[in-house]
Amino acid sequence: MKLRVGAALFGLGVLLLVFAAGLPFYVAPAVTKLPYDLEPTTSVAEAKNARFLKITATGSSVSIEVPQGDLVSNVEVIPQPDDTRDRLPKDLKGDAVIWDVYQTVRRTDNQDVVSQYSTELALYRISGAAASWKDQWLNETGADGTPVGNVKYTGQIYKFPFGTDKRDYQVFDRDLKRAVPAKFVGSEKIKGIEAYRFEQRIENEVLATPESSIQTLVGKFAPGATSGQIVYSNIRTLWVDPVTGSYVNVREQQHKELRPNTGTPTVLLDADFNYTDDTVSRSVETVKDNRFKIGLISFWGPIVAGVLGLIAVVFGVWLVTRPEGGTARHRAEPAFDDPTPTRVDQEPVRDTDTVEQPRPQPVGGPLSDEIPPASTNWKSEDPTVPTQRPAPGEVEQR
Repeated sequence: MKLRVGAALFGLGVLLLVFAAGLPFYVAPAVTKLPYDLEPTTSVAEAKNARFLKITATGSSVSIEVPQGDLVSNVEVIPQPDDTRDRLPKDLKGDAVIWDVYQTVRRTDNQDVVSQYSTELALYRISGAAASWKDQWLNETGADGTPVGNVKYTGQIYKFPFGTDKRDYQVFDRDLKRAVPAKFVGSEKIKGIEAYRFEQRIENEVLATPESSIQTLVGKFAPGATSGQIVYSNIRTLWVDPVTGSYVNVREQQHKELRPNTGTPTVLLDADFNYTDDTVSRSVETVKDNRFKIGLISFWGPIVAGVLGLIAVVFGVWLVTRPEGGTARHRAEPAFDDPTPTRVDQEPVRDTDTVEQPRPQPVGGPLSDEIPPASTNWKSEDPTVPTQRPAPGEVEQR
């Protein structure tokens, strides 16, 4: 029995050791990639007392103004597992995922839409960077029939790599349509977790704007001008979880202004967007949950499985190889307790002075391993059975 138990423990221990060795090399890489079936997420940011451009078309007339008020931005990320399976080219299959992303900015007082965009892109599953995919597109006007391939995404855009480093990263800016460096500036605690802080500074960049749009704005805000530019600045601060690369918090201090060739510049956008507290809290909880899963598989799982496997192997070997507790032997003790055991050197008792007692029956039956107790006082009518040897000086009686 102990041989079977020992062999089973040894086999279980070897299996656990193999499992412990395989977790960080084969299982852990699978959980440090963007999953195909990632749940949709929504991030909400608010800008208090912002100034923004509002263009309203009513019939054939167009109203242009720069009001002031509170804004709320909703960014919804919707993974597309079916498109990921069917539409990605061979060189991206298994390495990238397709996401659809929608943003809407509204006034909080009347829910009027201030701006919105939609896009479809491919991201590498490990680095989180934009993949080179010919079918990506970006729609910033709401028009139907957005041409595929009208944008070329590069760098990080909606997340950072799994295992983010303390270094600068290229982060895509949607207004400039290119990636700009985001510098690592330190680590901060956000609701109990450590996050890396990155800052991307964009200063006085001229945006590519259709000439028709420039003329419309110049005609409204600088009637004496003949041309102009829209100049864009932004301080984008990203707090990133270094384990998963997810955004924990985001702040964007955006500024746009019309600079005509003559006349006074006009502010078209001045907004300080910050993730809401609820969005930060949900991001932190998601990060904690994903960190636990990655840590369990990458660190704690191999340690626990390795220790248990080693214990099982050692105990199994000991159980198989340990010596027996003692050698087997027959019982030689009498079947009953005799308070006056026979002494070998005691003087024999004369037959004439004794009363014949019935002989005790052996315990356990004729096939028992019990040995009947010896007696110095046994006789038989059978002449073939020798009588007691006479004591010295006595005559043998028959």
